Amino acid sequence: MSSNTDDRTLHELYAYPFMDSLRENVGAVMCSYQRANNSYGCQNSKLLNGVLKTELGFQGFVMSDWEAQHSGVASANAGLDLIMPDGGFWGGNLTNAVNNGSVTLDRLDDMVTRQLASFFYVGQGDGYPAAAVHSNLQLQEPVNVQEDHSDLIREIGAAGTVLVKNVNSTLPLKNPRFLSIYGYDATIKATPWQNPSRYGGGYEVNFGWDTFNGTMITGGGSGGSTPPYVISPFQAIQERIAKDKGTLRWDFYSENPSPPYVNTDACLVFVNAYASESFDRTTLADEFSDNLIKNVAANCTNTIVVIHSAGIRVVDSWIDHPNITAVLFAGLPGQESGHSLTDILYGDISPSGRLPYTVAKKEEDYGSLLNSTISFDPHPQSNFSEGVYIDYRHFDRYNITPRFEFGYGLSYSTFNYSRLQTSRLAGGDLSPFPDAGIAIIQGGHPQLWDELFAVSFEITNTGDVFANEIPQLYVGIADAPKKQLRGFERVPLQPGQSKRVNLPLTRRDLSVWDVVAQQWKLQAGEYAVWVGASSRDIRLEGSITV
Repeated sequence: MSSNTDDRTLHELYAYPFMDSLRENVGAVMCSYQRANNSYGCQNSKLLNGVLKTELGFQGFVMSDWEAQHSGVASANAGLDLIMPDGGFWGGNLTNAVNNGSVTLDRLDDMVTRQLASFFYVGQGDGYPAAAVHSNLQLQEPVNVQEDHSDLIREIGAAGTVLVKNVNSTLPLKNPRFLSIYGYDATIKATPWQNPSRYGGGYEVNFGWDTFNGTMITGGGSGGSTPPYVISPFQAIQERIAKDKGTLRWDFYSENPSPPYVNTDACLVFVNAYASESFDRTTLADEFSDNLIKNVAANCTNTIVVIHSAGIRVVDSWIDHPNITAVLFAGLPGQESGHSLTDILYGDISPSGRLPYTVAKKEEDYGSLLNSTISFDPHPQSNFSEGVYIDYRHFDRYNITPRFEFGYGLSYSTFNYSRLQTSRLAGGDLSPFPDAGIAIIQGGHPQLWDELFAVSFEITNTGDVFANEIPQLYVGIADAPKKQLRGFERVPLQPGQSKRVNLPLTRRDLSVWDVVAQQWKLQAGEYAVWVGASSRDIRLEGSITV
């Protein structure tokens, strides 16, 4: 490369020369602000070059989070391929580094190859739709959004809603004519968005650990969505009540609302638990929300609680109240939030969501896992002394009874599990380590994904309504947590219908990381196999032998 090479000629030089380097699977990985062993993520060669690009064979490019680059030459040689949102420590400095040999031309070629591979893979160089620019906000908005995406969002929102309590089949609602609505989460926040790019204003507006004021459809931070509209729970319930010629009363703001009308069919209380990047929650409860729920339940014999949350929310201060008849963890359902919820409340869809975390009886049950990263030190440290014993693995290890276990969720139907079978698949290699002579592909050593065993069982819908059941496969592995999720399936079943479910087990599913060999190791021995409706609701037990 000549000594007078500048940024412009670098871009021209690497415009289209790497077509033969494209791969079938490409994409981007973002390195963030944290450090690993006190080395920033965007300049940690062990993570980027070693684990990601070598062990996992990643063929896409590594991009920094906004201003997460902390060095020039070091980050380039560590495997960083693209800086956001500007030139950062690179720009003309990268040209100089290549010219003086601090960064090799091969490393530069690798950066550009990875970026162009993704460029061509998605067809951006061949008729890719141009971006439309909003005249006021100057936001680039994609023009190829499917017009029916709202139906899919509504379906996903309902599928992700988890019913955790349902006394005497309180839900689904039976043609209610009078409903009372309470809570700040029932309707859309009244104030304008101060950050138009993020629903509710983003963490700039909601910064800290305060409760989100308004119905929560997405978490905060850069990953928060920006919907074209929001259907709130109140709006969707009002649509239903109006259609049925019923009556609706509400109070969105009071901590201790006036007692509901004596002839109300049900009182629905809406609260949330906000979370975002840039800060950690300091509690898994909220005093105002808990007081609101208890105050409504004190005056309403049929109180239904709906929680929108970005993570775990403890509920033991009120969950056993005799007037609280149903509780739903509604997650972060997106723009069709209200419609997704009413589909569940009114029984158009049977709930099939399962908790992706354990809800403890009290915060202390999480031990050192609770608030483990909250620190105001200049260089906060977390030693990850818990190892892999997180969430349900932690509760199993210390024999702690949770309020609602990992994988838990109720349905409007009932299911029977039967006829468990396990078998070794022909041709599966049970050697301790994968064959070192086989080249690594994207995703890691290809033998890690070889299916070695098959687990099959039968599920029957023994109830009266169509519903999806979510059976879960757990495996017991020596020198590892007692029980580990290794598969699940969404099984749609009509009343009385039975289906055979088949879940494979790969080499990776059964392996542990050997710290001496620095490889995934398949150990000889017997492995327990459990199939159930949650991590603690086990319906079938068996084993396999390696």
